Amino acid sequence: MSGEAPILSVQDISKDFVVNRRVLHAVRRVSLTVPAGRTVGLVGESGSGKSTVGRLAIGLLPATGGRSVFQGHDLSQMSARAMRPLRHAMQIIFQDPQASLSPRMTVGAAVYDAMAIHRLGTPKERWSRVEMLWERVGLPSSIGTAYPFELSGGQLQRVGIARSLAVNPALVVCDEPVSALDVSIQLQIIQLLKTLQDDLGLSYLFISHNLAVVEYLSDTVVVIYLGEVVETAPVEALFRRPSHPYTRLLIDSILRVPAPGAPLQPLTAPVGEMPSPFAPPVGCAFHSRCPLAVDRCSQEVPTLRAIDPEHWVKCHLAD
Repeated sequence: MSGEAPILSVQDISKDFVVNRRVLHAVRRVSLTVPAGRTVGLVGESGSGKSTVGRLAIGLLPATGGRSVFQGHDLSQMSARAMRPLRHAMQIIFQDPQASLSPRMTVGAAVYDAMAIHRLGTPKERWSRVEMLWERVGLPSSIGTAYPFELSGGQLQRVGIARSLAVNPALVVCDEPVSALDVSIQLQIIQLLKTLQDDLGLSYLFISHNLAVVEYLSDTVVVIYLGEVVETAPVEALFRRPSHPYTRLLIDSILRVPAPGAPLQPLTAPVGEMPSPFAPPVGCAFHSRCPLAVDRCSQEVPTLRAIDPEHWVKCHLAD
């Protein structure tokens, strides 16, 4: 990502939640940069803190520490009122499209409402844009009068994409936007997101646990484990030379269809379960599940260090 002005810069951001008087360390000193017109993939297992990072990045959650800078504006220093003029430029597509839509509002009204909230255009211009957006996301114009329960998952996600586009965003956080969809529909939505980025110059922070999707869409990949960044690199470098044991296990777990007559590739899954964020392990966060761990890993926290100019790894054993 060298030499490109970032649209989003997340710097050492952290988030703690207090649950039943106990502190849950959800995100710990995460940093990432999204250049204009590019896609940064954020990957990790469920519970790793990916969605929390996405919400922190665009100011939907207040950070415990660190900051997020969007188009030169430090969101951590802004009140909700001061941030409002920026809101239209930062949008999010949610994992469950039906849960993100009001069951009492037609999907056309939901897209219209996004523009009305931000006072964009006249009522006539808003309805005209709604009609244009249905065509843009591959939906019939008649769909505007439907309620969310009448639509399929793929149609609902297209509505969610249309709603995010309605306010002319520069950055879209895609929070597991295809994980709840059938495989064939996933491919259609992925291709749609790629086409929209090429046509509109959008920037994406793409959150997923599916590395195959991330490999296709992303320019840079950030791997997160137990709320910490453990590896980040350009997508080609990461898949060619995964250097953190956790990244290797994630890549080895990708289910790929072999060529006819080729032997089945064995799948490798991480041992055990992710530790509790209430009590993160001492030393390396991954050492209790790592097949390469040595004594140092359970005693000393590794630093995130460069093994190539744009390839950073948080592992004592990486070279």
